Amino acid sequence: MTAIVTETKTTRGNVTALMVALLAACVAFQLNASMLSPALVTMGNELNTDQAVIGLSQTWFFTAAALFSLFLPRLSDIIGRKKILIGMMLLMAIGSVIAALAPDVTWLFVGRIIQGVSGPTVPLCLIMLRSAVSSPRKYGTLMGLITAVNGGVAGVDSFVGGYFAEHFGFRSIFWLMVVLALVATALIAFLAGESKPAAGTTMDWLGVFFIVVAVGALLTALNEGSKLVGGFSAGTLVLALGLVAVAAVAFLAFWRTEKRSTQPMVETVHLRQRSTWAPLLTTTLTMTGIFAIINGIVPAYVQAAAPGFGVGPTEMSLIILTPYALLGWVVGPLSGRLAPVLGYTKVLRVGLLGSIAALAVIAFFGLDSLPMMIAGTVLLGIMYAGTVNIMLNGLGVVLSPAGNPGFLPGMNAGAFNLGAGLSFLVLPAVLVATSALGDAKASYLTVVVVGLVITVAAFGASLLIPKPVEAEVAE
Repeated sequence: MTAIVTETKTTRGNVTALMVALLAACVAFQLNASMLSPALVTMGNELNTDQAVIGLSQTWFFTAAALFSLFLPRLSDIIGRKKILIGMMLLMAIGSVIAALAPDVTWLFVGRIIQGVSGPTVPLCLIMLRSAVSSPRKYGTLMGLITAVNGGVAGVDSFVGGYFAEHFGFRSIFWLMVVLALVATALIAFLAGESKPAAGTTMDWLGVFFIVVAVGALLTALNEGSKLVGGFSAGTLVLALGLVAVAAVAFLAFWRTEKRSTQPMVETVHLRQRSTWAPLLTTTLTMTGIFAIINGIVPAYVQAAAPGFGVGPTEMSLIILTPYALLGWVVGPLSGRLAPVLGYTKVLRVGLLGSIAALAVIAFFGLDSLPMMIAGTVLLGIMYAGTVNIMLNGLGVVLSPAGNPGFLPGMNAGAFNLGAGLSFLVLPAVLVATSALGDAKASYLTVVVVGLVITVAAFGASLLIPKPVEAEVAE
């Protein structure tokens, strides 16, 4: 039996004030990932470890983000969205303090995992915004502004991250994260109103347990499987296959729990619908194909003396990551404005085709020419950061069932983080596997082409996403 939910607000508040608070939260969250991109090499050097281990710390951050994203938006429907968002910001600050003080890479892992609790920040902000803005056009524009932060904070984050890493060490970046997380906490506390559309509903914690185990086991299996690239190990293979089996059993238990529960976290009928699985599949494939390329592979190549261009981290951020993020910030509100007019799915597909073209430019021209590499990342900023990212986040909100508004945004946030984690597992693994051939440039070419192929698959999946009619303006 489906629980009847009603929206109960203490105050709707001023939309401008709400936007200030939500943007602060999204900026604080985004810094957890993008500001560290130009600092990964420095982190490895200062903690006396290799890039594979540092990359794994990124993977575990996204893994934690994916797991918490599965249920925190639904929990926020029940106990309060503002309350959950404040809690996420505070835990982000705590995790940043631990990472800043980390004496070794183990404590860095602990800090990054705690930071991962903030995983569903962007979708939760979009849900709060939609409850305050009824106009599809206005919501689309503001949605684009908030979601554009996901591509980077107007490029400033990458530049500042590279500068801080080069001049003050990686720990200074985490201290900056602490300050921004606390500022965001204060702004949300004073400027955002509370909303509890499912107040009185019981949280399906048994369902939460099974879905978290399923996704967690699958991610860990993928991580173990990636180790086989460096050399076959029967023990690693058995562990990976065992974890896949655990994931399958846990998902089956989740499905049966949701069928029997009177107040399920998600009704199984919704899981069968294209409006659920098609956007989730598209999000996962898109992130897997693109995320590590722009946040890891391209920066590493540009900084490499050979076969790259030998550019320093600050300069690399200025010419590669800053234009990418800045264009995403500028184009995001425009694509958000166009989405309810032209159609969310149509704008998404245009963005995916443009992203495929950008990856082709990077692969076949950018590895030989720094200007062409910059051109490819600029196009990726327009088409992925400024278009695809905005549409995928928006679809998670506008396609969610009316009676369970936190369900699909939460699952979609999990898909974003799952895809990001997969990207940092799959693409570096391809790089390692092909490096044995002795041609470094060919290895990088192979990685980008693999990302391109995965993005083509994402475009195919996007053709299955239904049109969110109620969120669009009639022609």
